[in-house]
Amino acid sequence: MLKLEIPTNIFQQMVAQAKALAPIEDCGILAGSNGKVEKFYKMTNTDNSSTHYMMDPKEQFAAVKDIRSAGLEMLAIYHSHPETPARPSAVDIRLALTPNVIYVIVSLQNNNGSAVKGFHIAGTNVTEVPIRILER
Repeated sequence: MLKLEIPTNIFQQMVAQAKALAPIEDCGILAGSNGKVEKFYKMTNTDNSSTHYMMDPKEQFAAVKDIRSAGLEMLAIYHSHPETPARPSAVDIRLALTPNVIYVIVSLQNNNGSAVKGFHIAGTNVTEVPIRILER
């Protein structure tokens, strides 16, 4: 069963960046091994949109190169939903083209905080994946 463990410091940085960029969707890559995130890469949303994202290809290539050189694997692609729930939109599902990764969504819909959920997306099949925030 797929799972994802995110250290608190990385989780807090993801949420802070999502809030700072709102109402534009934030995006990035989470890397690590054995389902545990060790590093994250913030990407520029080149679409500069509040309803979808497109990672900067040069940043994405550099991140993948760094992940490989560090002996890690891409575990997840994350993005924020500034005004909608933490569930994949029809566009998110259609553009989920990277196999074997978890798609993490940080929702800022609730002004009191954030909701984070993970999903495995294969074609139109969407399955929620447990995410655990690791205390340090």
